[in-house]
Amino acid sequence: MKRLCVISFVLFSVLGQAQAQQQSMRAVLEDVYSKWRQAMMTKNARAWQATTSTRRQVEVRNRIHSEKLAFPGAIFNTPVPPPDLRGLTLAQLKVKGPTAKAVYFGKIDFGVGGAPTDNLLVVSYVMERGWTYDNAEFINLIALPEVRKSLAAGDYSVVDKPEFQPTGGVPRPSPIQLKGPVKYIAKVYCYCPGREVTVQVNRRSRHVFGNTKSAETVIGGAHDGENVVEYKITDLPGSAGNEPIAVRVYLMSEVRGVKIPAVFEYQVNEGGTVKTSGQGSFVIDAAMARRVLGR
Repeated sequence: MKRLCVISFVLFSVLGQAQAQQQSMRAVLEDVYSKWRQAMMTKNARAWQATTSTRRQVEVRNRIHSEKLAFPGAIFNTPVPPPDLRGLTLAQLKVKGPTAKAVYFGKIDFGVGGAPTDNLLVVSYVMERGWTYDNAEFINLIALPEVRKSLAAGDYSVVDKPEFQPTGGVPRPSPIQLKGPVKYIAKVYCYCPGREVTVQVNRRSRHVFGNTKSAETVIGGAHDGENVVEYKITDLPGSAGNEPIAVRVYLMSEVRGVKIPAVFEYQVNEGGTVKTSGQGSFVIDAAMARRVLGR
């Protein structure tokens, strides 16, 4: 009996220490997020840089220069403000090496009006010069009512999956590190129901689209002369295999009223034969440059 008591005491002591460490780490990470959020709200570029991971800084700077926007001012041109963590329930916090992920459940408020509903927010951190904010992912549970119900009841097993775990490796910044605006703004558009499509422009700007209809900015923009476009297409589980698909690249004209048709296009109508991969190109010559730049 005495030995059993000793074992129980040791077990509770270890559990108590683990809980204390968890609470301590939570406080540290939430302080980082709070300072990053405050920097965003007050448009403080120096504070943003101090609280943001190197990878994230490079990603944001590349996107801004690729859209020929003002840096650092455009950092803060976000459609909605970052949500406050206060009032949310911490469903899971995991640390692995120099990375950490915190999963929150609750009424995530982006300040756009209306009554927020219960959803998930996953915040990632990286240890560099101390812990830094890396990114946040909002997961809308509107199509998953049973998951929402389980989480509301305190069952957090749904987030005990690989996609909610830290990787343990510091994410490497993009090899593209733009120092100023690109010459030509370009965008990749993809319509790919039932499929995943990977597009690479000029062998450096990589884009992955899955069962969606969306567009992304080409990092590094387009350049004079030939520009190469490569794509790979795979069917997703549940795909009928006969869905339509469209992959296009557009140049964004800076001349008022001028819209340039797609400079690259791969399109297959419903029921057509879709290639699993392909390559093409488009050329920016003096005439096209005038249409884009107006000079």
